Amino acid sequence: DDNMPHGPVFLQEPTSVIFPLDSEEKKVKLNCEVKGNPRPTIGWKLNGTGIDIGMDYRYSLVEGNLLINNPNKTQDTGTYQCVATNPFGTIVSREAKLQFAYLENFKTRTRSTVSVRQGQGMVLLCGPPPHSGELTYAWIFNEYPSFVQQDQRRFVSQDTGNLYIAKVEASDAGNYTCVVTNAVTNSRALGPPTPLLLRNDGVMGEYEPKIEVQFPETVPSAKGTTVKLECFALGNPVPTISWRRADGKQIPRKARRHRSSGVLEIPNFQQEDAGLYECVAENVRGKNVARGQLTFYAQPSWIQKISDARAAMEETAAWECRASGRPKPSYSWLKDGEPLRPQGRIRIEQGSLTITNVSLADAGMYQCVAENRHGVIFASAELSVIAVGPDFSKTLVKKLTLVKVGGEVIIECKPKASPRPTYSWKKGKDILRENERITVLDDGSLRIVNVTKSDAGSYTCIATNHFGTASSTGSLLVKDPTRVMVSPFSMDVTVGESIVLPCQVSHDHSLDIMFTWSFNGHLIDFEKDGDHFERVGGQDSAGDLMIRSIQLKHAGTYVCMVQTSVDKLSAAADLIVRGPPGPPEAVTIDEITDSTAQLSWRPGADNHSPITMYVVQARTPFSVGWQAVSTVPEIIDGRTFTATVVGLNPWVEYEFRVVAANLIGIGEPSRPSEKKRTEEALPEVTPANVSGGGGSKSELVITWETVPEELQNGGGFGYVVAFRPLGTVSWMQTVVASADASRYVFRNESLPPFSPYEVKVGVYNNKGEGSFSPVTVVYSAEEEPTRAPGGVLARSLSASDVEISWTSPRDNPHKGRIQGYEVRYWRYDEKEENAKKIRTVGNQTSTKVTNLRGNALYHLAVKAYNTAGTGPASATVNVTTRKPPPSQPPGNIIWNSSDSKIILNWDQVKALDNESEVKGYKVLYRWNRQSSTSVIETNRTSVELSLPVDEDYIIEIKPFSDGGDGSSSEQIRIPRMSNAYARGAGSSTSNACTLSAISTIMISLTARSSL
Repeated sequence: DDNMPHGPVFLQEPTSVIFPLDSEEKKVKLNCEVKGNPRPTIGWKLNGTGIDIGMDYRYSLVEGNLLINNPNKTQDTGTYQCVATNPFGTIVSREAKLQFAYLENFKTRTRSTVSVRQGQGMVLLCGPPPHSGELTYAWIFNEYPSFVQQDQRRFVSQDTGNLYIAKVEASDAGNYTCVVTNAVTNSRALGPPTPLLLRNDGVMGEYEPKIEVQFPETVPSAKGTTVKLECFALGNPVPTISWRRADGKQIPRKARRHRSSGVLEIPNFQQEDAGLYECVAENVRGKNVARGQLTFYAQPSWIQKISDARAAMEETAAWECRASGRPKPSYSWLKDGEPLRPQGRIRIEQGSLTITNVSLADAGMYQCVAENRHGVIFASAELSVIAVGPDFSKTLVKKLTLVKVGGEVIIECKPKASPRPTYSWKKGKDILRENERITVLDDGSLRIVNVTKSDAGSYTCIATNHFGTASSTGSLLVKDPTRVMVSPFSMDVTVGESIVLPCQVSHDHSLDIMFTWSFNGHLIDFEKDGDHFERVGGQDSAGDLMIRSIQLKHAGTYVCMVQTSVDKLSAAADLIVRGPPGPPEAVTIDEITDSTAQLSWRPGADNHSPITMYVVQARTPFSVGWQAVSTVPEIIDGRTFTATVVGLNPWVEYEFRVVAANLIGIGEPSRPSEKKRTEEALPEVTPANVSGGGGSKSELVITWETVPEELQNGGGFGYVVAFRPLGTVSWMQTVVASADASRYVFRNESLPPFSPYEVKVGVYNNKGEGSFSPVTVVYSAEEEPTRAPGGVLARSLSASDVEISWTSPRDNPHKGRIQGYEVRYWRYDEKEENAKKIRTVGNQTSTKVTNLRGNALYHLAVKAYNTAGTGPASATVNVTTRKPPPSQPPGNIIWNSSDSKIILNWDQVKALDNESEVKGYKVLYRWNRQSSTSVIETNRTSVELSLPVDEDYIIEIKPFSDGGDGSSSEQIRIPRMSNAYARGAGSSTSNACTLSAISTIMISLTARSSL
């Protein structure tokens, strides 16, 4: 909390500044922001010496920041630190350097002419003037702004400023001027021009590369910085520059190559980038190598800082700080801004500081300083020393302490005090003397063992140190101990039973008592486990435990724990649960044949009831779950751990499991054994449902049901298909080598159509051939009919139905047996290829076409068909369906009933222009409880029905015409009547007769009067 008094804390520390000498601002500001309570005062150091702000008018403090007016390179260059002080101590900031950047002019005005031969390599020196701050270099060729463009032949070193030309060409002759730019001040200086002349005494011949620009043998490189290595060579032809690592590692992927590989740049330099780097310059005359070691260094960085600490007088205060860096940082310590030396109570070991027997003089501000040759960092913390007299205000002696007779009690005495006080005790008003039962512990607490009733009373702790004395009083009550009167006892039970474990005690009834139970070391949660566990008893001295529907998992140790405010005790019992056996273990297939498997296993837990028998179960990829299997011995007793499974299918992958049983029940099955396949055997099952027929011309199609994989008895499974003309002796055979095949087609142009063949299908596998199926007769493919039906006639039956008839064609049965006929029909506005089809079976020579559109022209044609296809079509006939029947249902229906007669009247239905005329009406009626309907036709608009009494009737009326039946009225319900008279009415627009289902004449008449 910033409102609490505390020592100085830096919020902002100064950073290094490079100040341009030619800056127009003419002032430098070094920032320093500090918090503290009271507010700290701020001062500054230059090169370790305090700056007297009042002694130099150029210095001023603005809210703690140091402002230097008209900075002077000679006086003000150096290392600055901010110093913050308040009554709690002093801290110094990190170091900030003030440097000055400048660039003077070149001294010389002329330079000597450089003469070289064409093809020779050349170096022009820049010789920059005095300066401070990073420089960049460029060269002007002849006149500004014509700068020398760097490429594989020309290179400007940014370390020296020199210009290198690997192989001089005629176009290189001219004047060269070095341009130097200060990156901080942005000022520029131009050197004197250097003339370059070509000698006329010949051309330089080819020579191997000579490396003129190379990096040092050791290049220290800071963590996170960008490292640039320069390398350039003279030579004829112009050398190529390449880079590699001498340790065999790859150049970092982040590295970039500039200026035709003359510069290798490695950004964000890290430890793994360090190593021996080589620059290779090569041409046809040879190659040369320059190498240098990139070493990694890092300024110190905090891993663990120190934080504010409080210590009581005469206690020990300790801090530890840790920093990373390369080289490894060294540590020193400051107290209130001054170096701290190890002596006496002060021990310094690397980054750890320990002060023993702390005194008030040790309070202050401490700083851990981590340093290597690349930088210094500071971490600050305040040490507060507590010095107070004994104070019980927050840690009073416990007002009331309870203990049982014969027990042990500790009455704590923990006042706040610094330094640590001395302690004494009173009982009542008398000084308490220590003896073999009564002891004052080192922390001031009072310990009494083997307590008696006489130890009850008030006790006062008295604490004293240099700063005062204080006391606090509490009372001790001695109670009778708790005793277990009825303990839980061990039991032997069977799964599913319920029991009660007793736990009853005697105790001091002035004390609250609590019962808890644990099972195998874990507390029982009665809410979570309420299905099985319940506390019973009903009185405060009983905590019995009921266990319901006991399972095997409930076997173990149960502990009743009893606790009062003065003592706790427990009593335990073991519960043995008998149940079905546990799963057998390690089921193993020891030997397997084509139909048997020898198994062995180890018995599982018998759960306290001897195992009486075992059952073996098997599972295959083809079975539905696990199935019991036959074994030898047939009944496996509880002392037998091997068995032979018999009746297995050959060449099937099996896995087995074993189930144990005892007198209590059947246990859980074992884990499955490993999967193993039985050995192969000759196939025994023949294909079922051998049949065939159909197909295309000159084909004999034979079909069968495939043999399931589990019955194939081996790999390499296939089928042998045999066939012969009916009545012949010799069989033709072919092999179908696919286990999934279910069809074979024999093709031969000389094969007569629809001829009977005897066929049979056998099986084989890797072990040999099995049996054939029973012989069955199959017919070869027949030819489609060759002639069209004749005498096709069609007539309209209604608006939606047409009847069509024809005569059968006369044909040779072997030239196209007829199985039936196909009628094709399409409307006048449809295409023939979209015609709909219906088929008849056998010798039927007429059929009805339904669901047609009314008053529409249809085209129809007939074809004969068989299994080979359809024959030619008959001549097309046309027919127009009749107009649709009336769409308006009969309306205004009125009925009267008397005795067993019902008279119905309705309005005449009139057909629309596009509908066929009404020929009459159909009255449909049925009992309410029956589904069969009776129909009466009439050409009048009334009808009289003679119907039995005591029945409800449902009646509806519809018109009919040449176009068929029209729309029906809504159903009318006539309620039952007993020789009475009634009348009613119905509407074609209502859902039913307006009379509801009622059984008295009075209600019927009332209902009608409401219409």
